[in-house]
Amino acid sequence: MKTVAIIDYGMGNLHSARKAVEHVAPDVTVLVTDNADQIREADHVILPGVGAIRDCMAEIRRLEVDTLVREVSRDRPFLGICVGMQALMSRSEENNGVDCIGLFPSEVRYFGDNLVENGERLKVPHMGWNEVFQTIDHPLWHNIPDGDRFYFVHSYYAEAEGNADMAGRAHYGVDLAAAVARDNIFAVQFHPEKSARAGLQLLKNFVDWSGK
Repeated sequence: MKTVAIIDYGMGNLHSARKAVEHVAPDVTVLVTDNADQIREADHVILPGVGAIRDCMAEIRRLEVDTLVREVSRDRPFLGICVGMQALMSRSEENNGVDCIGLFPSEVRYFGDNLVENGERLKVPHMGWNEVFQTIDHPLWHNIPDGDRFYFVHSYYAEAEGNADMAGRAHYGVDLAAAVARDNIFAVQFHPEKSARAGLQLLKNFVDWSGK
């Protein structure tokens, strides 16, 4: 039986992520775990995340999850979600600058306190449904229409401009990387577990994905 490990480092939306994966893949074993051996043995691995990147990275480093992520993301399907995506970038502006795991070279930027578009001030955090436009053809977009809507909650974003790894783009005052992909790694800024049909389809695609 295929196993999906959701890494528990104390900072993720673990219960809803597990329930969503179990819903789309009832024949798969889903583990929420901080056990490195269980994570190493899993067929697919998910790195979730909510909250401030400083706190997330502090726990990731304290528990040596950064080393584990670098190891397991080399050879199996790996999915980062929300702050779990941001943690895979090189650095974040949040909390006066925080170095991240560095699997992707992009930096994470703050929307700003005065985000304005068409004369209207936009609220930060960016919270709610937004369109995601697919910038590459990828197995995780299977059966998801281009421009479908996903649920976001974030004040920081990975840059879209010049981002060679961008797999999906969204716009909220600025263009942002809603998804990035490289080899067997895929990561999303939005919450698929909160994104109704489209999000569940993405999670199903992840479980079905060989990583190629």
